[in-house]
Amino acid sequence: MKPGITQLVCITDTTDEFFDIAADSGYEAVEMGLKCEGAFTPDISDDEIDRLARLAAAKDLEIASLCIGSCTGNLLDSGESQRLGIEQTRRALEIADRMGVRCTLHTLGDLRADLYYDDAYRNGIESLKELAITCERIDVRIAIEFVWNGFLFSPMEMKRFLDDVGSTHVGFYFDPGNMAVFQFPHHWVRIVGQHVMMVHIKDWQGGALDGSWPALLEGQVDYTAMNRELRAIGYDGPVISEVSPDVATYRQTADAIRKIIAM
Repeated sequence: MKPGITQLVCITDTTDEFFDIAADSGYEAVEMGLKCEGAFTPDISDDEIDRLARLAAAKDLEIASLCIGSCTGNLLDSGESQRLGIEQTRRALEIADRMGVRCTLHTLGDLRADLYYDDAYRNGIESLKELAITCERIDVRIAIEFVWNGFLFSPMEMKRFLDDVGSTHVGFYFDPGNMAVFQFPHHWVRIVGQHVMMVHIKDWQGGALDGSWPALLEGQVDYTAMNRELRAIGYDGPVISEVSPDVATYRQTADAIRKIIAM
């Protein structure tokens, strides 16, 4: 395992600056964030994709993941909305492939009062089964993260959902700070098991109504238990920081990740 950082928590205007910050702060991997607006959008040119890939390599940074959920529609919906989400996600997968990134992060979408949970479940599986065809063809994975969107609230449900999709290229993006408010994160690793494809890391302190994400090692996540379960399933990929620089510097978080990996 090695320390990484997501662009989602990096306060900077450009990807070039993000790479500089990551390299200077001691990270070995990065997660880029595809946006609906700005310099890194689905409309990015092949030349710019290639330039960014070369720049990361020059700084000895692995681009381990591409966060695509913010501009790829609602895969839980039906009809035209679902179709648009699938098409937008497919474009994001193609960008990842061109950049040499083998894993993408998706959050599926959102429920609504008129979008019932069971319908959303079926729609999500349908969407991912179709996208899995592209994923398998170009060898780029989609990892689904639990993000408080009212969907897939337990590890057993997440496992069942991914089993129902039935593709080795569609799996789980584990983030202990997202489920610590409700459950014990290491339970998710053991239960979801081989579906785990990538790891975010942040801590959690407090309850459901009064909690916060503190600096790593200052909350209630049991990292020793988490590592035990990650090693049991053979995970050896990046551990990617989603820690705000408001609670710890980039360098402090990189150092903390190395301590956690050694546990």
